[in-house]
Amino acid sequence: MNSFTDNFTINGITITAQPIHRQDEVLTPDALEFVAKLHRATAERRQELLQARRERRNQIAAGQDPHFLKETEHIRNDDSWRVAPPGPGLEDRRVEITGPVDRKMSINALNSGAKVWLADMEDASTPTWRNVIQGQLNLTDAMERRIDFTSPEGKEYKLRPAEELPTIVVRPRGWHLPEKHMLIDGEAIAGGVVDFGLYFFRNARRLIAAGKGPYFYLPKIENHLEARLWNDIFIQAQDLLGIPQGTIRATVLIETITAAFEMEEILYELRDHAAGLNAGRWDYLFSVIKNFRTRGPRFVLPDRNQITMTAPFMRAYTEQLVRACHRRGAMAIGGMAAAVPNRKDEAANTAAFEKVRADKTREAGDGFDGSWVAHPDLVPVCREVFDGVLGDRPNQLDRSREDVTPDDRALIDIASTEGNITEAGIRNNIEVGIRYIESWLRGNGAVAIHNLMEDAATAEISRSQLWQWIYAKAITDTGELITREWVTDLLEEEFAGLERFDDDRFRDARTIFEEVTLAEEFPSFLTIPAYCRFVHEARSNATEAELAAA
Repeated sequence: MNSFTDNFTINGITITAQPIHRQDEVLTPDALEFVAKLHRATAERRQELLQARRERRNQIAAGQDPHFLKETEHIRNDDSWRVAPPGPGLEDRRVEITGPVDRKMSINALNSGAKVWLADMEDASTPTWRNVIQGQLNLTDAMERRIDFTSPEGKEYKLRPAEELPTIVVRPRGWHLPEKHMLIDGEAIAGGVVDFGLYFFRNARRLIAAGKGPYFYLPKIENHLEARLWNDIFIQAQDLLGIPQGTIRATVLIETITAAFEMEEILYELRDHAAGLNAGRWDYLFSVIKNFRTRGPRFVLPDRNQITMTAPFMRAYTEQLVRACHRRGAMAIGGMAAAVPNRKDEAANTAAFEKVRADKTREAGDGFDGSWVAHPDLVPVCREVFDGVLGDRPNQLDRSREDVTPDDRALIDIASTEGNITEAGIRNNIEVGIRYIESWLRGNGAVAIHNLMEDAATAEISRSQLWQWIYAKAITDTGELITREWVTDLLEEEFAGLERFDDDRFRDARTIFEEVTLAEEFPSFLTIPAYCRFVHEARSNATEAELAAA
């Protein structure tokens, strides 16, 4: 296969990317046939669900607030159902480390001492063809213990003994992202179907033989019908490979505001495969801004750095998540600690670690069964906090949180959030947004900026806040009216201050950032135009439908 230089087709799938080393190990005829079957069974429903997202977003924009669903009230009121028990290797999730699936980061995550590694093919990964295929190779190489290597600087990266390694949970791309390098009848396959399908086909039996299983994190889900589609894919995939139903486990990220109103329904749809829910806080804030961006002052948030997990609407979200999970026997996993230790600044390190400790202490006290960190140095901090609450118990599923009353109005009590908008916050959004996109365009989706590990969610919040502040004619703490012209001037100043280097992508990053921040219309995801124009090898502009997809 590596001898091809033009498009080629195997089992109905046309590959349009230039081949990379070892891709024939991943794109076998049987694997491609498997992915094609998943695509054909789900493509039409996926498009219907994306259209439903657009319609729901338009309803919210028109003034229709989300509520708990009347039509699914019977599911919420039925005390009898529970999700499947934790899969092997998922009984104890007190500390999880997240990160992309490049070779170095994979080894660092696997050696971190965490209980779970979220192997991220989504927001922490730029979906270049090389990254998509190399990520699949790295995951299998890690399981086969052939991933060790020596860096050009002479540093050795080697895996610890197998019994010390965490359970792998893969996060495929969300429903909105296409894989334009794999086509069926000229139509791009969903990136999530590609990521899930290839990983499951290649590794499911290997994982089961090792005493674990094929486990997944499901991102960007907006309602229970989208969870149902994933569940149907799981059923089909297990049937096709002759693997017992219920072997797969999935943890859903509750990182959209609409999903927060359907948490129990999402668990119900996935109940034979459900492992838990995660409080994906950064994307959740992005979703709040995206859905309510034109609804006026009541939904305008302060500088993103001032929005903490103690804000009333964030407290409502996390506490109701724990209640929903434990009521149904599912794990509740806390949000990201994004701090990146600075080994040259002990004072800054100490302050960062204390913030992480306070964050994890709050989560453990609220009943979460574990939480996320972005750096290996934070694993002991998170583990120590949860050890103090859990002791010898693997989780705290027995803590029901029936003291929490489901309250759909509290979930959108944005107006109670304290804080203000500052020029420094505007400048930070501009700088961090452009810096992140520049790195993303170079193939790096997990980026350390100002001692924080950022992924695509940070850039999405940054540009969304700017768009909303301009639209709402928001005013800063010094009385300055936020206009498109002023933001453009500040963008010019911030861009001029960036340190440039050979072959950087700052000019392209600025183009994308301006397009998704300053345009009259609001693109639902910045990664779609960035992918279509700069990552997809055909370098096409995103279609109207792709830009509208949510």
